[in-house]
Amino acid sequence: MEQIAKGEGRFYIAGDGKDLAEITYRTEETTGNLVIDHTYVSEELRGQGAGEKLVRAVVDLALEEKVKIVPECPYAAHQFEKHTEYRDLLT
Repeated sequence: MEQIAKGEGRFYIAGDGKDLAEITYRTEETTGNLVIDHTYVSEELRGQGAGEKLVRAVVDLALEEKVKIVPECPYAAHQFEKHTEYRDLLT
């Protein structure tokens, strides 16, 4: 699997000149919290843990910035249910 890269408001995995997986987020103006609003994993990477790694990248960013996370995206919300160690970061 390719490396995770950071862009403006997103983390992504690229290969062959295109995005193979992506998670997007925005920062709430009033709180500074990160809102995960979209996750995409291509057929090429499905089943390889790419989505989980992208969620983890946002979790690591929130820990670094000492903010909380709002998982609006259903996939991200599922990851927060699955990984109880992330729950302290929920708003």
